[in-house]
Amino acid sequence: MSGFVPALGWTLLHFLWQGLLIGCATALARAVLRNARPEARYAVGCGALLACLAWPAAGLYLRLDGGEATAALFSGTLLPAALLVPDSLPDLDLALRAIVGIWALCAAMLALRMALGMLWIGRSASKNGATHALWQTRLSSMAQDAGVTRPVRLRVLDGIASPLTAGIWRPMVLVPAALITGMPPHLLEALLAHELAHIRRHDYLLNLLQNAIEALLFFHPAVWWISRGVRLEREHIADDFAARQLGEPRRLALALSELERLQFSTHHLAQAANGGDLMSRIKRLLRPAPQTLNWKAAIPLLALAGACLGIYGQAVAADSAPAVDRQAVADFATCSKPIYPAASRQAKEAGTVNLSLDIDANGKVLASKLVRSSGHPALDEAARSGIAKCIFKPALAGGKPVSSTVPFQYVWSLK
Repeated sequence: MSGFVPALGWTLLHFLWQGLLIGCATALARAVLRNARPEARYAVGCGALLACLAWPAAGLYLRLDGGEATAALFSGTLLPAALLVPDSLPDLDLALRAIVGIWALCAAMLALRMALGMLWIGRSASKNGATHALWQTRLSSMAQDAGVTRPVRLRVLDGIASPLTAGIWRPMVLVPAALITGMPPHLLEALLAHELAHIRRHDYLLNLLQNAIEALLFFHPAVWWISRGVRLEREHIADDFAARQLGEPRRLALALSELERLQFSTHHLAQAANGGDLMSRIKRLLRPAPQTLNWKAAIPLLALAGACLGIYGQAVAADSAPAVDRQAVADFATCSKPIYPAASRQAKEAGTVNLSLDIDANGKVLASKLVRSSGHPALDEAARSGIAKCIFKPALAGGKPVSSTVPFQYVWSLK
């Protein structure tokens, strides 16, 4: 278990850039398929959500399994091992445990919320829901015409804003009591046809899996954006199915418009059953039109995709670089040691300076960066400028000198 928590922490951190890549790829695919059937965009969205789950799961498995399996699977394929198995960083162990702890708590709360919602629906339908013989008969007849072979129950329930479907093996359509008395029967039939489309396609089961992915990956905005698109396309598919069954898209559009009016009058938010925006769905049913591509909106996504690909390319280059046989070593015979600043000596200042040095294949210092200060700027600068004048024995890879970046520590002591 001690190795599981750090591995999970690295997995969650790496999903930040992995989710960005999946989100960018999904955005580009949806732009290409903007005028295709909603089934195509729905498949892309579902595939993206599964990728959001599968990619970190594979990374976690490989981290727990060890470096050999990682190298065997990712050598020469999509992902560089450098992006999956980072160097051991013991200083980050506490931070990783905190990340995993916060993630587990939030994911558990979201999962509990989802479970309580399902229990509330089941309990309300069984104890507070009322049957309606006339509409039950009508719903059963419509289900048979729609190709739904399983019995579908109907319950009339207060406290819900719009019709919704629940249950996997024994599907049930919950209808707000306000619709039974306040909506014309032919429009309520249109809404029931929409719900039957969800039952025929087993959307309730898919929605449960979608909720589980949202709970696990709640911290990434790309997951919520992809998931919202999946729900919208699911509603479009159900609308198209219902329109074909009814033979008139206009009736379903009128039913959605009436649903919005009733929800507004009862102070409910205007949202359709199982997701989707009512007004956009109504416009789509009444006036379907080709979608134009907004390149201005796509520019940030393209820039983000380019940045992610650049990071990926650097990781691939680092992973494919030859293994270093020997790190660069300073040759103090070529230079004098850094001079102790007089003011610092007088003030009895001392400390350790940690630097990062870029050394070329000839052993010259190309650049230096302060990693950790001694606590005294004068000592930091004296160490940096003094070491920069030295010649190093360059790093060797395959017996040949190569450029490298090496850590360097210099201790200032008055003893």
